[in-house]
Amino acid sequence: MLRRLVLATLATTAAGAAGFGPLPPLPLLSPPDTLTVTIAESGVPAADGTYELTCDDQAGGTHPAADDACERLEQLAKAGTNPFKAVPGDAFCTQVYGGPAVAHITGTWQGREIDARFSRVNGCEIDRWTNLQPVLPMLGR
Repeated sequence: MLRRLVLATLATTAAGAAGFGPLPPLPLLSPPDTLTVTIAESGVPAADGTYELTCDDQAGGTHPAADDACERLEQLAKAGTNPFKAVPGDAFCTQVYGGPAVAHITGTWQGREIDARFSRVNGCEIDRWTNLQPVLPMLGR
């Protein structure tokens, strides 16, 4: 709420000043990205488990590829894409089975609450999983 108040005040002030463009994000007011990643049935015993991932000034947590995972999330944020968005129900997906692996990611990313489930049951879901590597482990097709 404090962040919204500050942003609203700054936006109002900036809007009244001629020649000023959009304001940059305020990193000091943004909480770090903190995610809990749970992987199961991957067929890779070392990949299965629950990991914490914190992305702030530096990567942290128990995620086995924390630095690379935070870098990927930063790339996705800069591109303006939401990798946690579910596949639309009316999407046409190839009927390719990528295995029984499932993942559940919860926490916060870019100030948004995340509660996303991943699988590899069809081409759309495999692509979604692959797009989020190395937050999710690399698995064979």
